[in-house]
Amino acid sequence: MDAAVQPLWACLLALTLLTLTPGVDTFLVIRNTSRGGFRDGAVSSLGICAGLFVHATVSALGISAVLLHSARAFQGLKLAGAAYLVWLGLVSLRRALRRRGVLTAEGLVTAGGTFRPARSLREGFLSNVLNPKAVIFYMAFLPQFIHPGRPALPQALLLAAFHFTIAMVWQCVLALVVNRVQNALRRPGVHRLLEGLTGSIILLLGLRLALDR
Repeated sequence: MDAAVQPLWACLLALTLLTLTPGVDTFLVIRNTSRGGFRDGAVSSLGICAGLFVHATVSALGISAVLLHSARAFQGLKLAGAAYLVWLGLVSLRRALRRRGVLTAEGLVTAGGTFRPARSLREGFLSNVLNPKAVIFYMAFLPQFIHPGRPALPQALLLAAFHFTIAMVWQCVLALVVNRVQNALRRPGVHRLLEGLTGSIILLLGLRLALDR
């Protein structure tokens, strides 16, 4: 195999493994799909993946290095991300406890869980941009695949585009699968259980992030 191609394949493999590993992104897509159907999950995925370009840009410009070397700045980012995840989890738990509606044939919830694109996009984008683990990953990952003799920013954005494609495909497939089982989710008890479960997981991930050293 051409030596120049090997780093790209290694990059794609690493990005694929990272994407398939369950985390905040996975549970947010599941949560939002159960809330407002496939479109809700897909637009949330779009927001998540748009955040990848932010991480790629700040990493290429060296801003991530400042965060990693400034304990106070990194702690502030971490607490902001943790607070946002805790808030999302609490919203889901409150909705699971209060909801009495069921899903319609279009996959929309009659008791306040309708699809709102701006909300889905915002939730996905903020959950990714405020995730300090993504900052660490991009700062440690990108330099291994960036040619030092070429401008860093275009290369970083290209790698983010690969990551964007892989993550969008996987998360949209995940949203489609969740949406396909909506016949079971039409039962109020099952739907509330799923939303409560995903909300609890997101809440615990936020608390873990806040306490993580």
